[in-house]
Amino acid sequence: MQIATINPATGETLKTFDSLTNQQIEEKLQRAFETFRSYRRSSFAEREQMMLRAADILESGQHDFGKLMTLEMGKPIKAAEQEAEKCAWVCRYYAENARRHLADEAIATNATNSYVRFEPLGPVLAVMPWNFPFWQVFRFAAPALMAGNVGLLKHASNVPQCALAIEDIFRHAGFPEGSFQTLLIGSDAVQSVLEDRRVVAATLTGSEPAGRSVAAIAGQQIKKTVLELGGSDPFIVMPSADINEAVRIGVRARTINNGQSCIAAKRFIIADSVYDEFERGFVTAMKALRVGDPMEDETEIGPLATEQILKDLDEQVSKSAAAGALILTGGKRFDRAGSFYEPTVLARIPLDAPAYCEEVFGPVALLFRVPDLDEAIAVANSTPFGLGASAWTNEEHERTRLVEELEAGCVFINGMVASDPRLPFGGMKNSGYGRELGQFGIREFVNIKTVWIK
Repeated sequence: MQIATINPATGETLKTFDSLTNQQIEEKLQRAFETFRSYRRSSFAEREQMMLRAADILESGQHDFGKLMTLEMGKPIKAAEQEAEKCAWVCRYYAENARRHLADEAIATNATNSYVRFEPLGPVLAVMPWNFPFWQVFRFAAPALMAGNVGLLKHASNVPQCALAIEDIFRHAGFPEGSFQTLLIGSDAVQSVLEDRRVVAATLTGSEPAGRSVAAIAGQQIKKTVLELGGSDPFIVMPSADINEAVRIGVRARTINNGQSCIAAKRFIIADSVYDEFERGFVTAMKALRVGDPMEDETEIGPLATEQILKDLDEQVSKSAAAGALILTGGKRFDRAGSFYEPTVLARIPLDAPAYCEEVFGPVALLFRVPDLDEAIAVANSTPFGLGASAWTNEEHERTRLVEELEAGCVFINGMVASDPRLPFGGMKNSGYGRELGQFGIREFVNIKTVWIK
């Protein structure tokens, strides 16, 4: 894939970049290795001050950073500005809490003194996606840098300016040269970087095939990985729920980031007694969404990030309709420049339809009618993915069962699934393994060292 900024609202190529040469990659790897040897000895207080400065830069520049995100991948400008603000939040969270999360833990044994110590590992490779071009990076970088590691970013090839801007933020915040570097390389160069002895671990957010590839390479090298892959998140609505609120939040949960989010609600599983009411409200709300120029504040749905993503989505919908799925609204691309797709709702989706078993990445919602909670849970779990799940009920026994039985990395009751710096984030099954954020996130890339003294 060409490393380039292509405006998805117009299809215009605005700027192209050359991939790094082998010699340039070597220089960056050596710089990361040498920087780590000194940076790991910095104090939490020193790292804290630099990370807080990074937060200040993000906040003061959130409009410009937002415009850059919108330009490169098409998310509505308001959402892009909010993403920059959220990145500042995760920087502040780890600046204020890293010392506590990584403090020595005393354990009583027959030794005079025994405890667990958390030490940084070294240069970590981050292979990141385009859909949240700042947030996905900062939720790795903030804990990794605060733990004393250094970062190497291989970002998606359609957001190169975002990738370079992030490196600049850390540099201007005072982090030493080499502590966080962007690698403008294609996916074909990832293997050689990951196999290099100076790279000690990797994290990837992206597709299932990409995750399998990185995990296989790292496994051969016996290197730690964290994977956050696809999702086909259920959104369950039971009879006791506030249906109007479930519809309102459901539309937002499906269309956030133009529908291009791993934790977007994708499969709406509705109890039979409230299905018709939910469907009417949901379809009406999807039809009313404002689609247009993502740089305009009133736009709710912008273009998909690339023409290929639009083509893949259109093919999924067309094949699902041919298999028997009912299109309640939308179902085709807009007849205009740019990668715009109509907000779409499908119902009566057969088991052999692509929309039933594949992740649908775009503003396409799937509705399922179920008779009871047992069937709702069964349908929710009938997917190879297990990232997030949202369920709506005011019955306590239903909440208990949903929390216990849904196969997902996170379960939200009467709310939209979202990532939060204070809470661990990640999935199970084909959605990956390991955790980001919270205390668990910062402990992924550290050596958990046992110390015993007598």
